[in-house]
Amino acid sequence: MQVINKDEVVKYIHDKDMIALSGSGGSGSCEAIIKAIMDSFLKTGHPKDLGVTCGISPGNLTDDDVGMNMLAKPGLVGKAICAHLGMGRVFGNAIGNNQFPAFAVPLGVMNHLYRAIAGKEIGVITHIGLNTFADPRVDGCRTNAKAKELPDLVELVNIDGKELLLYKSFPINIAIIKATFADEDGNLSLEHEALIGEQYNMAIAAHNSGGIVIAQVEKIVPRGSLKARNAIIHSSYVDYVVVAEPDYSLGNYNLPGYRPEITGDKKIPLESVAIRSLDNRKICGRRAAMELKKGDVINLGVGMPDSVSNVAVEEGFEDEIYLSVETGLTGGAPIGGIAFGGAINPESVVSTAEQFDAYNGGSLNMAVLGLAEVDQDGNVNVSKFGSRVTGPGGFINITQCTKKIIFIGTFTAKGLEEEIKDGKVCIKQEGRKKKFVKKVEQITFSAKQARINKQDILYVTERAVFKIDEKGITLIEVAPGIDINKDILEQMEFLPNIDPDLKLMDERIFKNEKMNLEI
Repeated sequence: MQVINKDEVVKYIHDKDMIALSGSGGSGSCEAIIKAIMDSFLKTGHPKDLGVTCGISPGNLTDDDVGMNMLAKPGLVGKAICAHLGMGRVFGNAIGNNQFPAFAVPLGVMNHLYRAIAGKEIGVITHIGLNTFADPRVDGCRTNAKAKELPDLVELVNIDGKELLLYKSFPINIAIIKATFADEDGNLSLEHEALIGEQYNMAIAAHNSGGIVIAQVEKIVPRGSLKARNAIIHSSYVDYVVVAEPDYSLGNYNLPGYRPEITGDKKIPLESVAIRSLDNRKICGRRAAMELKKGDVINLGVGMPDSVSNVAVEEGFEDEIYLSVETGLTGGAPIGGIAFGGAINPESVVSTAEQFDAYNGGSLNMAVLGLAEVDQDGNVNVSKFGSRVTGPGGFINITQCTKKIIFIGTFTAKGLEEEIKDGKVCIKQEGRKKKFVKKVEQITFSAKQARINKQDILYVTERAVFKIDEKGITLIEVAPGIDINKDILEQMEFLPNIDPDLKLMDERIFKNEKMNLEI
């Protein structure tokens, strides 16, 4: 292992190299190294046409020059193979604008693909992605027109009469990973990181591909000072180490500083961070929480789904369920926004790949995920909207392997203004964008596959609840104060079935007091 300056990194990166980058939104990004690559490209034009692969892209949900956004300079990247691109909006928009070809691979598959590359296997053969945009009969993970010019990344195969997908391995030249400490030999620990992501699998994939591993750490510690169980990556796999102090000017981005309540080293009262005011977000979280059962293992997606965690804490049953995040954490209260992927007071932390081993096999009892677009067949899109490309993240793995799925979100978007008053939903200004459309732009959740899998699917909004049944999409509940024709049917691009036993949503959901909800 050799300690180098961040600006020396570019000496080891060649044009068209495939680089694996660790990081997950605001966690684990190698900011110093990514910036050094950008600065070198802007100054010299090299390295250029890089291939980039990652799980959940590092970024802060803005156009700021941080995370993956720094790699969006025209000519710097020539191809991307990632799971989620929305945390760096400039990078995602560059893909949507066809600046370079890109594939969006389900997060669990992406993690298992790094393991397959490390093991010099042909790829990952799985049922994950069937009948979604990942299926080669649909888009084959392609996110833009330029990706159609490249060879297939995904192939449909048939084994013992069963349709499966083969996601093909590719060589990784350089792994750039974030760790907490390196000792003087080069052993790496992740003890202050919010999660254990792809670092190990990326490092072994690059090493076994004949490439190199570069780690960014907070500091070098004495030889022998790391506990063996904390030394996640052995020095024999590490070529270079860059010491970079945390950049506190980034605010909450990149989780600067050590937060022991996120790493599991300390517990804090959840009530101080979890109680929300009554709004449409809380209404959706409350209605979803009514589906919970004691002992359930539940996945919460990014955005509005984390309101379920807030409700569980406020109602006092957070210890009766097990909330989990696909990045590898179970227990505690998942964090939303930039720091999604982490949790406050986690009870267990494993790698992302290991978490998906469990998820893929059906360990989840229920998942609560975001609702961006729903079509008349029940398909859901959360991965592509015009020139805005986000990718699926763990959405496809989770929705195809969990018996009960609840999609939650507001009924319309862009400009929606609502007030919860006197136990009713009052729509002050309707959203300009309809979410219930004739056809979704991209199939991230396949209703066809859900019917094959015999899954229980609900769509929960602040004013109505729908389900998938043998008839299609059926309206089963409406909120107090809502006019079915004006506030629901006229705000949809298709006509749903209406349950003859249509009910009002539970009135407790709309009161600004504790529900006294028992699960």
